[in-house]
Amino acid sequence: MLAIQASRLEKNFKNVRAVDGVSLDIEEGEIVGLLGPNGAGKTTTIFMLLGITSPDLGSVRLLGHPMPGERTAALEQCNFAATYLELPYRMTVREILEVSCDLYGAPFRRVDAVAGLFGIEHLMSKMSKDMSSGQRTLVVVARALVNRPRVLFLDEPTASLDPAIAQRVRHTLLHVHAEDGTTIVITSHNMADIERLCSRVAFMARGRIVADDTPGEIVARFGAQNLEETFLSVAAGQTGEAAKPEGVPA
Repeated sequence: MLAIQASRLEKNFKNVRAVDGVSLDIEEGEIVGLLGPNGAGKTTTIFMLLGITSPDLGSVRLLGHPMPGERTAALEQCNFAATYLELPYRMTVREILEVSCDLYGAPFRRVDAVAGLFGIEHLMSKMSKDMSSGQRTLVVVARALVNRPRVLFLDEPTASLDPAIAQRVRHTLLHVHAEDGTTIVITSHNMADIERLCSRVAFMARGRIVADDTPGEIVARFGAQNLEETFLSVAAGQTGEAAKPEGVPA
């Protein structure tokens, strides 16, 4: 079954086309990296997949639900985490996680379960305002797992984390994926995240998907040594054959 079906999405902001004809089908249980330089349209695409932003053209189905029309039914089975999401400053970590359980109808035992997964038990009585940016990032990602989502969207989940904690987050996500079959869509500028988590990568540039394949196939297609070199090539606009319009010879 397809977890996500996106067809020919377009989104304009004033005179700027942020997303230009994006089509993306993701099977249940896939871990897919959505990569590209700043301004490529990644976050706007995710917001359209979640039904937060409506496309100007095109269509989205999330877990079979047309978006944004059936957003509530779909989002009950999904979750989203991003480093730019603010946590309530005057609530403890336990209170933040309990509120999330309430919102999703998840049992309160999930609070201690996700805290254990991310090793944040020692933070449970701490207020968000008293935590470091890295600690807040861990809480944001942990909060996104309280409802055991079928589809998990992650926007830069290891930003501000030191390498050891970032590795723990990656291992935890792989554990959750293996246990629950969670579909994960992840954006990151940390190529270690993508190489160690994703079996498939979709590269975006100037609002379009310019390559969609396994990490190894994409690296070979761009004649690069690794994903980081490929990313730099895309960011520099050197998209080569992958970005040529139809009918234009290589």
